[in-house]
Amino acid sequence: MSSKVTINRLATGVPGLDEVLGGGLPEFSFNLIAGQPGCGKTTLAHQMMFALATAERPALYLTVLGEPPLKMLRYQQQFDFFDSERINESIHFVNLADDTLAGDLEQVLRRIVDEVAAHNPALVFVDSFRSVMLAGSGQGNPHNNLQQFVQQLGMLMTTWQATTFLIGEYFTEADPNPVFTVADGLIWLRQSVQRNSMVRKMEIMKMRGQPTLAGLHSFRIGSTGIEVFAPPRASAAADVAEKANSLSARLSMGTPHLDDMLGGGLPRGYSLLVAGPSGSGKSILAAAFLAEGAAQGETGVIAAFEQHPNRSRSRVIAELIESGKVALVDSQAPDLSIDEIMLLLMAEIRRLKASRVVIDSLSGFELALAPTFREDFRESLLRLVTTLAGSGVTVLMTSELEDRYSDLRFSPYGTAFLTDAIIVQRYIEVDSRLRRVMAVVKVRASAHSDELREFSINDGGIKIGEMLQDHEGLLGGRPTRKLVTGPALTAAGPGGSDG
Repeated sequence: MSSKVTINRLATGVPGLDEVLGGGLPEFSFNLIAGQPGCGKTTLAHQMMFALATAERPALYLTVLGEPPLKMLRYQQQFDFFDSERINESIHFVNLADDTLAGDLEQVLRRIVDEVAAHNPALVFVDSFRSVMLAGSGQGNPHNNLQQFVQQLGMLMTTWQATTFLIGEYFTEADPNPVFTVADGLIWLRQSVQRNSMVRKMEIMKMRGQPTLAGLHSFRIGSTGIEVFAPPRASAAADVAEKANSLSARLSMGTPHLDDMLGGGLPRGYSLLVAGPSGSGKSILAAAFLAEGAAQGETGVIAAFEQHPNRSRSRVIAELIESGKVALVDSQAPDLSIDEIMLLLMAEIRRLKASRVVIDSLSGFELALAPTFREDFRESLLRLVTTLAGSGVTVLMTSELEDRYSDLRFSPYGTAFLTDAIIVQRYIEVDSRLRRVMAVVKVRASAHSDELREFSINDGGIKIGEMLQDHEGLLGGRPTRKLVTGPALTAAGPGGSDG
């Protein structure tokens, strides 16, 4: 009988990083933190060190930079994770700059051995390891020397049972460096400036012995340090059969007669898209949805990407937020990513145990994202809707559409198929006046009204009237004396059916 060796995983103390790593950092692993200058390598190393180091598990930070540790610490102490009382207690800094400048890798290794023997660390950091590589490049074959140095260092740390981090400045992973082969883990940080936003991403290119989350994961450097925005591990979205079972549990929309149009209310756990032109009443309908939930004892979350609810005319939303019945997600950062928004939403959903979520609006959401994240906005919406559906909440999303008076579109992104229900609002022009009309386009696995109803907006919210009659030619677009511009209501826009 064979038994597997249990690998202990260390909690890094970096929000989101343990999820990306697949459960934490393997103890006694030999890791490389790589990336271009300024991308956050040293900050990441320090944040993990302060989270992991204890009196029983001390850390040794070896600097081989031209600047002394004191200068580096002057900047690192600006972060919340920094604790000056732990310096020279559970955390020790040693400067190897003089040994590195001599260019003798064997001398550098001997010095490391001496320091490890003196402090008996469980965590060892070498910053910047690229300086060691450059120092040894003048001796014979640089790759042979470096490979030998890395192998010896790795064996040394394994013998001492230390978890090791080499921090190095590398501009491309195509560099044929022996460190990449020897390392157990390879964490690569990237950054790029796009217009007025700084976009930072992290990739776990290698981590032996455990499954990591593949792909690039955006992260932010703030006063608390680094936060990685890993996609939430939500359960899979409910399938059609499960949603059909939820039809008995319907939520009231808070707008008179709209529940009847939906076939008895919106099924719990569904995603609803409310599409219409500017000023048609989308946000008012969303506010009524949250207010009705609060009246029924349910909490909610609103992600506002247009006008801030507290500064808008939505007195209802402002009061719900102030009372704590609704949480507000309103990030004004210029480099937002879809994963960051999802994490913010999920955090508020869990905090309030919210059952209703509003995203107002998808149009503003797209503009709030950093340019690089707008390129795959359709795929991002799919992940967002799937994640929220997997959490069991009922979602209402608004989307602004240009009213062309000649066709009826459901979404500017061709993503109407992602949602379970669609309500479309639009304008018609009669007797030189604009009038608002509303229709329920779909409610998945449920019968619903096919009526086109006129509605008005007053201080009490949306008031839905009777079904429009076609005796004046309103619906067919046939010109009459009263109709200035008659809309041809068709389900297909310029690109065909939209859902």
